[in-house]
Amino acid sequence: MAARYLVAAFGDPGHAFPAIALGRELRARGHEVCIQTWRRWEADVVREAMLFAPAPEYHVWPGPGQAFTPYQAAVRAARETRPLIRDFDPDVVVVDILTVAASLAAELEERPWVSLVPHLLPTPEPGLPPYSTGAQPPRTKVGRTLWRAVDPLTWAAVRRGRDELNGARARVGLPPLADVHGGLSRRLTLVATFPQLEAARTMPTWARVTGPLVWERPAEEDAGSAPPGEEPLVLVAPSTSQDPSHRLLRATLAGLASEPVRVLAATNGRPLPAGVRVPRNARVLDWPSYSRTMPHCAAVVCHGGHGTVAQALAAGAPVICSPAGGDMGENAARVAWAGAGVSLPWRLTRPWSVRLAVRRVVGDSRYSKQAYEFAATARTRPGASTAADVLEDLCAPHAGARSAAERSRDSVRHTN
Repeated sequence: MAARYLVAAFGDPGHAFPAIALGRELRARGHEVCIQTWRRWEADVVREAMLFAPAPEYHVWPGPGQAFTPYQAAVRAARETRPLIRDFDPDVVVVDILTVAASLAAELEERPWVSLVPHLLPTPEPGLPPYSTGAQPPRTKVGRTLWRAVDPLTWAAVRRGRDELNGARARVGLPPLADVHGGLSRRLTLVATFPQLEAARTMPTWARVTGPLVWERPAEEDAGSAPPGEEPLVLVAPSTSQDPSHRLLRATLAGLASEPVRVLAATNGRPLPAGVRVPRNARVLDWPSYSRTMPHCAAVVCHGGHGTVAQALAAGAPVICSPAGGDMGENAARVAWAGAGVSLPWRLTRPWSVRLAVRRVVGDSRYSKQAYEFAATARTRPGASTAADVLEDLCAPHAGARSAAERSRDSVRHTN
């Protein structure tokens, strides 16, 4: 039975794109989907035959005249989101991990909501390194014992987060929660990453690893014309939010200029600084298609953003991660731990270090073998399909509660 899904996502590509991937799969199955995210993705959402609703956008980082903290913004946005929930009348609200407002609004409107984590699950586990430290999971009992020494500090931090969330809940009239990481649904949390990257931890009963949710904007340039030749192809896929001076891209171009490889690099619309030399074995594009290029790559050099890492591994390409911030260090550590690539510390990102990392990955077949195993997982267990299956199972009782006539009337109302 067809259902209605409201998918609310933070506007950065690493959060908006997985939401669009999930919505597209649900829409292909005949469901009605509304994506609430930043206006910059409106045309893309509409192109995928989904409804679009603009998400409230606030500046929450310190700066002149910017008084909102993240939870103050969430309280205000929750109030602005409630009318959307009443009007669209969803059976289930899917809430991105950074979109607390939508979960508050859904709870206030007494609608079931589930969480979408478009990367690794960030909840702590005793004996594992704190999330985003960039440390690899321990492989022995001794290692777990050593990491337990920092557990009190980790849990003190997550309890502070719970108290801040409960403060926001109180301001909108909701009762406090006892659970830490209360912003994640205990009904269901979809963890959109590869199971191989979560193999070191025990997944909570309320969380389901689905596989990554991959969506790509239409490429503005044809990436099929990589530098000619038969040498291994290396793709440079930098972050869309970090490294504005293209330090990683510049280091890769210089480091691989004399190597027996071909280099295809993306600038993501940010031009290279003046004076940067593009060697003969390289080509630089604004927006190449990763989906068309990555299956032909011997390695992908990136900052370690989860979306890029997931897309590369799904294509069977090992990765070289130089984490520049956020959760990139965690992604890089898990990839190295799984044997599907290497982690290059940001402070050591120089032409010589990139050259050595590429030689290591391209020259050792164990990395490509592990990446192929990730690709096999993506083929046999597509993330969007798995996530949609889980949501349909959850949504069936709620969707069935409406009569066919009522749903038909509502559909006409929302179309007009």
